[in-house]
Amino acid sequence: MAAAEAFYTKVVGWDAHDASTPNLAYTMFAAGKASVCGLMDLPLEARKMGATPRWMGYVSVNDVDVAADRIKRLGGAVYVPPTDSNIGRISVVADPQTATFALVKGLKPGRRRPDDLAKQGRVGWHELLAADWEKAFAFYGELFGWQKAGAEIGRTETYQVFSAGGQTIGGMFTKRPEDPIPFWLFYFNIGDIDAAAERVKSGGGQVLKGPVELPGGGWIARCRDPQGAAFALQGTRNQDGFGWSTEWAGFSSKGRLVT
Repeated sequence: MAAAEAFYTKVVGWDAHDASTPNLAYTMFAAGKASVCGLMDLPLEARKMGATPRWMGYVSVNDVDVAADRIKRLGGAVYVPPTDSNIGRISVVADPQTATFALVKGLKPGRRRPDDLAKQGRVGWHELLAADWEKAFAFYGELFGWQKAGAEIGRTETYQVFSAGGQTIGGMFTKRPEDPIPFWLFYFNIGDIDAAAERVKSGGGQVLKGPVELPGGGWIARCRDPQGAAFALQGTRNQDGFGWSTEWAGFSSKGRLVT
């Protein structure tokens, strides 16, 4: 945990705060006054199942128990049954194509997901590399009510943008063979993309793709931290701040990032 904390505070610029309980060592990352995400050791049970370090997204639901049951009925899996935790009631689950995520209800004050996806330090885009994007979208649409919000159609593939509650938040596509398993990839908003990419490398991580330019003037890079967890950066080049728009972030991120 200490090594991961040092890496991400350097690369993204987050502040780290201890949020441990008697039974769980936990670090909370914040961008300014907004709590953004958390860090914990990979549980022994997960290691025994072959899990590796990764970022995991939480989807807020009205009833974790009901949602977990629906996931099983829709062909997904429940790895950690609904349980109360330091951030609320949660359950760790997977879609039918094995991409993992978590359910959460009752986030405690100070630990709510920031609403503004464009601000620096926030998670600005959520991207699913699926085994079959159409089947994946059918699953998530049925489970959460996510809706299609336009698509980029290439010669051989489609990038499907989706929205939740009227807000465009991510996209999904059928992964390339070099990505061995389906997974969710999270884009962290940073300032200067080149400086951030250098911080990734100097911190022992890898820049796998990019930085590459998007039509709206933004830049993205796909990375891996020193412990093997995949993540992505999105920012600007030779500018202060971060300019984000759904037009480039949705329609172009996949094509530019993984080709």
